[in-house]
Order: sequence, then C-alpha cells, then structure tokens
Amino acid sequence: MSDESKPGTPPDRWADLPPMDPGPPPAAPARATLAAATAAGRFRTAAPSAAGRSATPGGSAAAGGSTATGGTAATGRTVAPSPLDPGGTRYPHRVHRVLREEFPLTYDPLLRAWVLSRYADVATALTDARFTHGHRPGDPPCARSHVDVDEAELRSVAARTAHVLARRIADRPHADLVADFCHWLPSGTVAAAVGVPYRDMMRLVRGRAAAALAGQCTGQIAVREKALASFLANVLADPDHARELHAAPSGQLARAWTESLRRDPPVQIAVRRTAAEVRVSGGTIPAGEPVALLIGSACRDPERFREPDRYDPLRDDPGQLTYGTGACPAVLLAGFEAEYALRALLDAMPRLRLADGFRPERTGLITRAPRSLLVRPGG
Repeated sequence: MSDESKPGTPPDRWADLPPMDPGPPPAAPARATLAAATAAGRFRTAAPSAAGRSATPGGSAAAGGSTATGGTAATGRTVAPSPLDPGGTRYPHRVHRVLREEFPLTYDPLLRAWVLSRYADVATALTDARFTHGHRPGDPPCARSHVDVDEAELRSVAARTAHVLARRIADRPHADLVADFCHWLPSGTVAAAVGVPYRDMMRLVRGRAAAALAGQCTGQIAVREKALASFLANVLADPDHARELHAAPSGQLARAWTESLRRDPPVQIAVRRTAAEVRVSGGTIPAGEPVALLIGSACRDPERFREPDRYDPLRDDPGQLTYGTGACPAVLLAGFEAEYALRALLDAMPRLRLADGFRPERTGLITRAPRSLLVRPGG
C-alpha cells in the first residue's frame, strides 16, 4: 500500500480553494450520514450502465435509475461514498476507485454537487464550453489574456532562486524541504520575475496583492508549492530516480514533472457549473447544476493510465489535468521551478536523501501535498 494510506489531517476548507476554482460552493449541510441525506430525498444514485439516463437532485432517474432509499444501484451498493467522508482524508484513492467503478455520476449532498470521477468526463468538463465558471492556467481563455514572456529570463530567475535556497540548507544536518524550500521557491521566483523585493513579496504573497502583481495565474503560489513538494517527494522516494534525473536533459525532467502532476495533482477537486445539459458516463447532468470534478480520481483512472498508482518518470502517456496545454507564464514557471529545484538541491547536496524511516504523508482533500519532507542533506 502506498504512503497515502496513512491517517491524514482534516480536509482543507473550501475557503482555501486556489483561484483556478470558482470559489466556495453553497454551504454543505450538517454532517449527517449519507443515508440520512438520501432519506430526505436529496440523493440519487446512477449505475455505471445507465449511460444516457438523466437524473436530477431530488427528481426521478429516467429509464430505471434507483433512489438510495429502499433500492440499490445495479452494482449492489446503496449509497455512493463521498470524497468528504472521513475515510477520504486518510486514503482518498479508495473512495475514488469506488466512484469510478460504481458511481461515475452521482449527486453528493455534502458537496451539494454532481460528482464526476472518470478521466474522460473530468477532462471534458475542464475544457468543454457546456461547463462554465472555471479557470485553469494554460486553458485557451487564459492563454489569450497573457502577454509574451521571455522564457530564458524565467528560466534564469527560477535557477537563481533555487540555487540560493538550496545553498541555505546544504550544511544542515537535517531539513524539511516543504518548510525550508518549497514554501519559498515559488514566491521567490515571482518576486524576482515582477521586480518586487523579496521581503515585500512575502508580505503580499498570501493575499490578493500577489495576483495583482503577478497576474491571476502566476499569483497562484500555493498550487505551485504543493505541486513542487509532491514532485520532490516522488523523485527522492527512489534514489535511482534522483540520480538519473539530476543530469537529465530538460525534456526528460519535464516528463518527470508532468508525471508527478498526473499522479499527485495539487488540486484534487475543481468545481464547475453546467451551462447546458451534458451527457456523461452514468447519465445526463441538467443545465445549471454544480459539478465537482475529481481530478485526483481522474488522474489515476486505469482506463486511461497503465499502473496508475505508480510514479513513472518515463511515462509516455501524459495526461495531467492541473494545467491546460496553452501558453501561460504560470505553467512555464511551475515547470522551470521543478526542474531547477531538483538540479539545485542535488548540485548543493549530491548525497541528499530522505531522513531515515521517513515516508512522505500527503494530506488534504481539496488540495493535497506532503505536509513535510524530511531529508538528510549530507546523506
């Protein structure tokens, strides 16, 4: 079992959603059981074989859809698990697997939204015009709003900042890369890129001023911090990966970075709303409905990825969903930060390894990343 099976921390608050999401959904009901929610008529299941059926919250499921009160879905389960259930904090991939296999479309009373968990559905919802109120760095609307950037300068900024931070911890007997490195690199590169003194940027980085200075996308510091922490955790978990990637060309490092975004996306749940009726796996979502997209589930869908739970830096079937594929300074910068973070750390600490007995523990439900990354800089 992977390290993610360990107990985690309480789920992230909706207020902590990064700017790529449309903001908090309506307040969730009191944490009554899902059974109680279904008994109140707010929840209906959709069997995987129900493609083409329509269902609405509290309404009737056409063509034989069944309620969770007094009936069961075709799979034999009565109630779909919720991503917000306590078990989802400890190991969300178990919940995701059940949803993908048995409830590809279900209404979650805790999220107050329809839930999509399969790769094909989530990938479509992130870009399809029938889903509104969303934003990802790198999506076409985002790309059209940016001015041209100097990629060489962004690379230089990321490299300089990473090497300064790495040298600060190189002589320590132990360090936490999350607190001592990942927390500082994204904000430091933004500060340098926009010409703001670093001490001033750190005062602004958690507020709206960061986005005002760096733009909506580049100002998403927390997302890049979490993505970087997961990337370093994935690479350092296997000393062979670290050695091979240290001297690897940029293209190979970019592939390893994309694979980390695929396996451990920093944003696990994104929220959209349907602008029109949309048919998906398991049924049809009416227009005007909120939809929770389980990015963490989609990126481990075995129908899309072979051995989806394994981190494979040489994977040749990329499909990360954290960022779009268009031109965006934030997407470029995140990739440069990952590349030069690894190079700088291993340049300054060639024997860098995880602390004895330490295994990274990823926490969070809305956003997710290692809480700490304890290392021995001297090996």
